[in-house]
Amino acid sequence: MTPRGLILRNLTDGRLRLLAGALGLVALALVMRPFPLTRHGVAILAIFDITGSMNVRDYVGADGMPASRLDTAKAALRDLVAGLPCGSRVALGLFTERRPFLLFTPIETCAGFAPIDGALAALDWRMAWEGDSRISAGLFRSLAMAEELGTDLVFITDGQEAPPLPSRGGPSFEGRPGAVRGLIVGAGAPGLSPIPRYDDRGRETGFYAAGDVQQENRFGPPPADAEHREGYNPRNAPFGAAAARGTEHLSSVREAYLRTLAGETGLTYAPLEGSARLGAALKGAATPRPVPGRFDPRPILGASALLLLLATFLAPLLRARGIPTWKKA
Repeated sequence: MTPRGLILRNLTDGRLRLLAGALGLVALALVMRPFPLTRHGVAILAIFDITGSMNVRDYVGADGMPASRLDTAKAALRDLVAGLPCGSRVALGLFTERRPFLLFTPIETCAGFAPIDGALAALDWRMAWEGDSRISAGLFRSLAMAEELGTDLVFITDGQEAPPLPSRGGPSFEGRPGAVRGLIVGAGAPGLSPIPRYDDRGRETGFYAAGDVQQENRFGPPPADAEHREGYNPRNAPFGAAAARGTEHLSSVREAYLRTLAGETGLTYAPLEGSARLGAALKGAATPRPVPGRFDPRPILGASALLLLLATFLAPLLRARGIPTWKKA
């Protein structure tokens, strides 16, 4: 074979093409620089309701066992935070009685994921300082806290007021609707479930019964049907003489009430149905916040060059086993 023919045969050899391609990719990786880009992140204050009804186990966990509302909410927010673009910021707080408590101010989600994850894992109903659950008052104060921090709000609760609201309703929202954007996340199933009861050592002892909780709020004016109640007396028994009956010892997500609160405050309501649904709801409700970023193509170029090199050395082995690789031109 003449030298020219030998050169032409080498040029048409597939292995040479693969080596040339790998060399070209390596050269690009050496001269390439990261590309600047802008992504849309979020800045949120996540407030968890840690009152007793959030211990109701009406979800199914990843292990197939019943899971509490609080544990389900923690897992969903952890997955949500893990999927946020770098540059996003998250603050965390908890709510019980009528007041939210801030655990930490907003921190960046990528560099600060470990402390965020640790704080979420440590959230527990035992952190509650009171047993009451005045949802509307806690929500309104959480909105004020989020506005002060310059974030949107994610308020996670089942919406069960304890004690129940009086007949005249709850407090009115005095802020400007829409001044803070975000979500009210309704935790729990629509059907009534028993609420676990614990002793002073934190050991579960059963469930609350009807006589263990306040079934009706008898502060303020009586309801419109009070005159028709047994034993009604406008002075001595304005709520009637019989003990109140109800289902306040059972719990379900109070979706209608939470939707009403969302409408009053300018927030968006979303049910707690997994991190994917929660992320989609947050994307539509949160304020888009441009965060600087960059895209580095060098790892992709290097990995592609490595694949071409592997293909170069594996090709003879594949041909020896009768596996077709490529044909000469």
